[in-house]
Amino acid sequence: MSVDSSPLPEALRRAASISRFMRRMLDSRPWLAAQLAGSLAQPLDSEAMSSFLASRGLDEARLRASLRHLRSWVVCHVLTRDLNGLADLAEVTETMTVLAEVTIRAAYEVLREGLVARYGAPLSPTGWEQELLVIGMGKLGGRELNVSSDIDLIFVYPEDGDTGGNKVISNFEFFERLGKQMIQALADVTEHGQVFRVDMRLRPNGDSGPLVCSFDALENYFITQGREWERYAWIKARVLAGERYHELEQIAHPFVFRKYLDFGSINAMRALHAQIRREVTRRDRVNNIKLGPGGIREIEFTAQVFQLIRGGREPGLQVRATLDVLAVLGERGMLTPQTVRELAEAYDFLRRLEHRLQYLDDAQTHDLPGNDADRECIARAMNFPDYASFLTVLDHHRAAVSRHFDHVFGDPSEEAHTLDSMWAAARDVEQAEPILSRLGYGDPSGAAHRLAALHGSARYQQLPNHIRSRLDALMPRVVEVAAATPGPDETLARCLDLIEAISRRGAYLALLQQYPQALRRVADLVGASRWAAQYLTRHPILLDELLDDRNLEPAPDWDALRTQMRATLDALEPDMERQMDVMREQHHAQVFRLLTQDIAGLLTVEKLADHLSALADLMLELALPLVWRKIKIRHRDDPAFAVIAYGKLGGKELGYASDLDIVFLFDDPAPEALEVYTRLAQRINTWLSSQTAAGILFETDLRLRPNGDSGLLVTSIESFRKYQLESAWVWEHQALTRARFAAGDATIGAAFERIRCEVLRLPRDLDTLRAEVLAMRRKMSDAHAGKSERFNLKHDAGGLVDVEFLVQYLVLGHAHRYPELTGNLGNIALLRIAGELGLIPAELATRCGDSYRLFRRLQHRQRLNGLLSLVDPDEVAAAREPVQALWAIVFGSA
Repeated sequence: MSVDSSPLPEALRRAASISRFMRRMLDSRPWLAAQLAGSLAQPLDSEAMSSFLASRGLDEARLRASLRHLRSWVVCHVLTRDLNGLADLAEVTETMTVLAEVTIRAAYEVLREGLVARYGAPLSPTGWEQELLVIGMGKLGGRELNVSSDIDLIFVYPEDGDTGGNKVISNFEFFERLGKQMIQALADVTEHGQVFRVDMRLRPNGDSGPLVCSFDALENYFITQGREWERYAWIKARVLAGERYHELEQIAHPFVFRKYLDFGSINAMRALHAQIRREVTRRDRVNNIKLGPGGIREIEFTAQVFQLIRGGREPGLQVRATLDVLAVLGERGMLTPQTVRELAEAYDFLRRLEHRLQYLDDAQTHDLPGNDADRECIARAMNFPDYASFLTVLDHHRAAVSRHFDHVFGDPSEEAHTLDSMWAAARDVEQAEPILSRLGYGDPSGAAHRLAALHGSARYQQLPNHIRSRLDALMPRVVEVAAATPGPDETLARCLDLIEAISRRGAYLALLQQYPQALRRVADLVGASRWAAQYLTRHPILLDELLDDRNLEPAPDWDALRTQMRATLDALEPDMERQMDVMREQHHAQVFRLLTQDIAGLLTVEKLADHLSALADLMLELALPLVWRKIKIRHRDDPAFAVIAYGKLGGKELGYASDLDIVFLFDDPAPEALEVYTRLAQRINTWLSSQTAAGILFETDLRLRPNGDSGLLVTSIESFRKYQLESAWVWEHQALTRARFAAGDATIGAAFERIRCEVLRLPRDLDTLRAEVLAMRRKMSDAHAGKSERFNLKHDAGGLVDVEFLVQYLVLGHAHRYPELTGNLGNIALLRIAGELGLIPAELATRCGDSYRLFRRLQHRQRLNGLLSLVDPDEVAAAREPVQALWAIVFGSA
């Protein structure tokens, strides 16, 4: 059939007018035009392709011809749909990926059958039949295959052994023969053409390595020889044939996705890209849209470097397709929405252009054409009126890609820093002092001696060269950013404490080296708060949080965090150690985000306490079902068990380092309930307070349970009520004013609240109550008596505890008449209500509330700076006065 002389549908004519390959196929394959005309209305799927092969015959004799005829049809089909605007990029790449999958599986099944007939099935030493796992790499693995791509494959089999036939060969020999035959079936050029070029260079040791390897050999290679670029390549690895892919994933996953944040991979990928760029320049292929500046590879690198850095910690990043990765990066704030949009648009444009370049002659090319005819053809295929207008848009996309690539991969330490020489000679204190003085350090001698001590330390001298070079690039910038803060000397000292703590952790040094904005934020943060500096030094993984601008968005989305963490923790089941670490890491990260907002002045003390309390509730809520699953002998699916919060958590006044005062209740008639729930409570407490590699979640205090330390760890709801009504001390009823349900069975939580209100509303003799509250206050005062001339915000007369005791007395004394006093509303709101009810002077109640708010703010300030809750008495004299005045009115003594 001749394209020029035979009538063709319009869609085929347009495709043939652009693609010389299409014209050749139509001329050389008389059956193709009719086949295309009957299939163009919809995309081709694996079922259609498999049916085509079945109709042509699939034995060893006809395998090669059938596979090549299939390729001719599929490529011409997708080419025609694409050039006529019927297929988007996703359809083109998916169709080509399915073609590769179908042809690989067909070759595998036919050729394996022939080898088994000759040698028998390959067996493990224990007699289990073995299989060859065919791993698709690169664009095939990511389901992004282009129309003239080669396919990157790796062949792996599970276990060594021998075949079970009359002529015995080793499993290695069997699978090597199968692999070679598959490559020939796909890649040999016959009179019918070729299916796919096959590239096996990504296998262990590349061309010099064996064609196939066992699971053990692959794992050993990863551990002893795996290189950074191979981690990059294995991101997209996907098993195309073979059932034991889960075992393979367990081998490859730790190699690709590290448990820690791996910012050092930026340097490795930067070096790999520089090598590619040098090769492109050497071959004078700057107009290569894949490897040249602003090309497809730069988009892939930009997306995949985040996978290498964070993928081990964020399973959502363990996806293969480039556009999917970009979408996740945008959702998680790692790239801005504009960056994601521009990279995605450029990727779509460049990949569609890539296909049109390859449609011309079915050649694996990424170079823009050099002759005018082909240039005009490409412009027309891309729906531009001429090549010049096409080139304008192409240049726009490539410029955007280069800009974003340079932002991610630009090396800020490439250029010399003005303080490099000072750091290089840091042990010369006399030389460093005047430089530090000019930078604004108040104690240049102290700063110079501290720098000299670090430079001369054994720790610094013993660092591996690649880590020391990062530290050397970083230190001049540390000195510079510290000098720009309000307190340079204190900031530098805290920064150096952090640097010394992380000096052997190359990934953290790389983060600060690669991201100057993170280093500036570190300086601002540690300069503003000693507590923040200590927290960051204890948990340096939080440095990563400084890269996320969303940290300054003041409203945490607790529902989203709950959903995300549940999914993550469930996926880790039954790895208890990792679950505990993940909860700690997430808690530390959330606290750190609140800390950055706090220091930036975006949160009031009250709002911060609300958030910290909500976060603690969430951690309790997540921990309870995880621990319940670990109880081997349990008598029901969900525990009839609740966690009750007291103290700071109960009153939603939690601070950064507050303990959790908690009590455990249950409501379950089963005879084994007490034993089971005691075990559950013990393990929850251990889950919360144990020190792991990621730190601890919370210090806990369980002494507020009935009968305190001598009481049972868990209490039935019925026993709790009986105890509160018949045996509890007044101070225990005082504690109930700030208690609430925090996590677990909401029915038990509601029952607890009913008991709480019942107890608080008991009629009490005011004189007796007053005497007992005063006795408890004197006991506390004696226990915390100090000799400081400074005012203790919490314990001294007229301070925080006095306000709390006033409120507790008013609730216990009057709630039987005024049930609104039983609300867990906080001390300020309860003071206001008491004033409105006429129990105390309303104006004095308001002033006391203001004092309480001020005391909490000052206490928070002191703690941020790592100081005790002691202030100059003159600073709070006016605030103490209304508290002491109200105390005198209520209790009759100052």
